[in-house]
Amino acid sequence: MKKVNAVVFGVVLVLAVVLMGGFALAQQDAKGCNDHPLFTRMPEYYIDNCGTKEFDTHDFIDPVTKKKVSVEGRLYYAYYYLKKEFKGKKSTIQVARNHTNAIEKIGGVFYMKSSDGSGDTYMKVTKDDKEIWASIEQDNWGGNTYYLYIVEKEAMKQEVVANAKFMAEGISSTGHVAIYGIYFDFNKSDVKPESEPALQEISKLLLDNSKLKVFIVGHTDNVGGVDFHMTLSQARADAVLKALTTKYKVNPQQMKAYGVGQLAPVAPNKAEDGRAKNRRVELVEQ
Repeated sequence: MKKVNAVVFGVVLVLAVVLMGGFALAQQDAKGCNDHPLFTRMPEYYIDNCGTKEFDTHDFIDPVTKKKVSVEGRLYYAYYYLKKEFKGKKSTIQVARNHTNAIEKIGGVFYMKSSDGSGDTYMKVTKDDKEIWASIEQDNWGGNTYYLYIVEKEAMKQEVVANAKFMAEGISSTGHVAIYGIYFDFNKSDVKPESEPALQEISKLLLDNSKLKVFIVGHTDNVGGVDFHMTLSQARADAVLKALTTKYKVNPQQMKAYGVGQLAPVAPNKAEDGRAKNRRVELVEQ
């Protein structure tokens, strides 16, 4: 009987050790989860879940205008949980203030929906020439849990380039077609190497249709002076024409380059997604 009790005790002891080990493990960071470089975590918290998306959108409130905005770019999120032995020892305002103090130290701004931090807290900063938005969501968890969302804002890289057939159909039906996929550095006119797929398709269109003549028209957004953008858009159109004639051997008699700056937008310039659509090159049938 004593031997049986000893065995039972041993089993119970092993189970207790296993359960305690599982409990400790459960309070460790989820596999692959790390803090975002913008913020160090608050002590005694672990990451229960996290993720990144190369390009996504998340809603924030602009700390300056207090208006809701949807921000697009690289998304990071992490769900922080306070370890059980420290429950009740943190407050929502403590969590919020730790993050807003950090953002202010590097020149950022913030907006708290609730004075005690129990509502969402929104932050914004420009760092390394990149606009970064962040939010802390707490609701009524009393500081035991907080969700962190960060978006590094940027325009989406155009990965699908219209092919020659699509361009021909656009010109045939409307007399023009917008080309997204020709890239330039900010305020410069040199055609970047990643523009090659789009240039190849334009050259294919013109080489396969030797009688087709087009205007290569440069367009910009409205951030800056009109005169500057007229000059810039002309320089960019000239650069595209030059690339097509030199590298892709398109007959120069088939093309003429013009720049119209910000004078023909296809979307409002009030937000970045609209401005991105306006920064384009168009082929217009002569």
